[in-house]
Amino acid sequence: MAITILKAENHRRMPWKNGGGLTAEIAVHPQGASVEDFDWRISMATIASDGPFSVFPGIDRTLSVLAGDGIVLDIEGQATTLTRECAPLAFAADACCDARLIGSAITDLNVMTRRGRFAHMVRRLPVNGTTLTQVHGNPVLLFCAEGRMDLVSSEQTIKFEEHDCAVMTGCDALPLKLTGKGTTYLISIRAFPAENKSKSHCASAPD
Repeated sequence: MAITILKAENHRRMPWKNGGGLTAEIAVHPQGASVEDFDWRISMATIASDGPFSVFPGIDRTLSVLAGDGIVLDIEGQATTLTRECAPLAFAADACCDARLIGSAITDLNVMTRRGRFAHMVRRLPVNGTTLTQVHGNPVLLFCAEGRMDLVSSEQTIKFEEHDCAVMTGCDALPLKLTGKGTTYLISIRAFPAENKSKSHCASAPD
């Protein structure tokens, strides 16, 4: 298993796609891809006012609240409340979505994958002492929302802290040990087989 730590101070800051705020890009594939042509992307943003989310055609999204009082999302007319205590919320990023703050500004974690090419799962994972879990995916990313902890594998121990992100490859179905205190988010990404990607590409081509 190979592990790379993406330090918080190195996350790339940029405007939202719709210009309504700023985001910190944590990781993107392919490396250097724009908001128009990524296959998967993980970012963090502060939402300080009510307004619409950016629309990403052909993208699936999972949103988690990291800090603040929470937010109410109106997704295609259906209202959902999302707070720090809630499980991550998965929905289509090409759906119309309006956001209303419950109180103070929030910070969120946003995971997106291109439909038909990649899929993802996001799980909130609190750590208090020692936590053992098994990871599935390639890559698997572990984002530290708060606190400090050690990531322990059979080969090494790596320290990471608030808003750092560990990127793990070659780790499918391997055990993972975390020690310390804080809250993390475990992000598993899987590529679809090449034939599925080809079918998806053909299906989206104009007549």
